[in-house]
Amino acid sequence: MNDSLVIIPTYNERENAELIIRKVFSLPKLFDVLIIDDGSPDGTAEVVRGLQHEFPGRLHLEERSGKLGLGTAYLHGFKWALQHGYGYIFEMDADFSHNPDDLIRLYEACAVEGYDMAIGSRYITGVNVVNWPMDRVLMSWFASAYVRFITGMPIMDATAGFKCYSAKVLRTITQNKIHFVGYAFQIEMKWLAFKHGFRIKEVPIIFTDRTRGASKMSKGIFKEALLGVVQMKVGSWFRQYPQPTDAAADTDFAPSAATPAGETR
Repeated sequence: MNDSLVIIPTYNERENAELIIRKVFSLPKLFDVLIIDDGSPDGTAEVVRGLQHEFPGRLHLEERSGKLGLGTAYLHGFKWALQHGYGYIFEMDADFSHNPDDLIRLYEACAVEGYDMAIGSRYITGVNVVNWPMDRVLMSWFASAYVRFITGMPIMDATAGFKCYSAKVLRTITQNKIHFVGYAFQIEMKWLAFKHGFRIKEVPIIFTDRTRGASKMSKGIFKEALLGVVQMKVGSWFRQYPQPTDAAADTDFAPSAATPAGETR
């Protein structure tokens, strides 16, 4: 069985679905793909179903009844991945803002270098963003700076949505109640991994804004993230975060200081 699963949530991504699936399957490293579609009215799920006969056992589809939020889509995917025995689970957007070629570098950071979590980072080596307007770049960069200031978490790209988790990370941190389902979900997952003491590496990537389809970002989603950071920090004062043990790798799924550049512990 393949050890790696790429989870791609979709909502109205008909223009990108087939292209992103074929690109992932063209990589020299084998990845399986799980599409989680939230009832896209544009027929995204139909496109995926049409490809499943071409990639039997490697392309999977979970359909949900409505637009239920990015965080719940990923939690659904994490549960599915752990139940099916994958060792490395990836988050990636459908719109090619994340370059599928970088999946291999994220995988190697965990499977070869031994990190527990790898983040495709836009800001670990400067600002590596293409085709975003300047106000969007500044909003994103300052959001990560704000997260570092409030939480003390030494991650340069706290809002990144391109990641690789080892299975033991997901088994551990998803035992916590995940509070956010929107943009803040990405911050919360990094925060929990950090607080539980997992080894995190930021892998530099170039982020390119979508050229097909419509962005799902809004100012309301961004505001939720900023307020959520304070909630996470305050909540951490009243809870314990057990550090990883070998036993964590055998737990069923249930819904420190900075080191050299790119690494968090």
